[in-house]
Amino acid sequence: MLSRFEQFSFVLSGINRYIQKIERDEMIKYGYKGAFAQYLVTIQHYPEGVTAAQLCEICDKDKAAVSRIVAEMEEKGLVTRSSGSARLYKARITLTDEGNRAADYVSQRARAAVKAVGSELDDSDRAALYSMLDFVAARLHTLSKEGIPDLQDDNKENIV
Repeated sequence: MLSRFEQFSFVLSGINRYIQKIERDEMIKYGYKGAFAQYLVTIQHYPEGVTAAQLCEICDKDKAAVSRIVAEMEEKGLVTRSSGSARLYKARITLTDEGNRAADYVSQRARAAVKAVGSELDDSDRAALYSMLDFVAARLHTLSKEGIPDLQDDNKENIV
């Protein structure tokens, strides 16, 4: 029998893996990488532009990953960077017309996926699910910053 931690981590890992596969399968239709999906939609929410530093924070990715993906998207003609900053990391990133079309496609496919996955949930189930996910994410974020506290009684099973 799986422990609560194993069940929890396996489910979350599986969800992440399935999302990445769906992104990859959808983006390959356009000849793009699956990793572009999250960035395209995020950048589209900032029509005035967003910096690579902001993308790191919003998408919870490291500087190298963001820089690499933005450079690839720029090479593919999906984004442009303003030349207002001497440093590319501080330059404003905006979508091109092609980038907006790709972001619209990703958003439309994401809506279809969410609808298919959540079709059997009612509004209260959905609200509870997202509330719990937000709670768990916030707690894990805190633990990742502060470390795991020692339990007073090692026999306690106070995990998720």
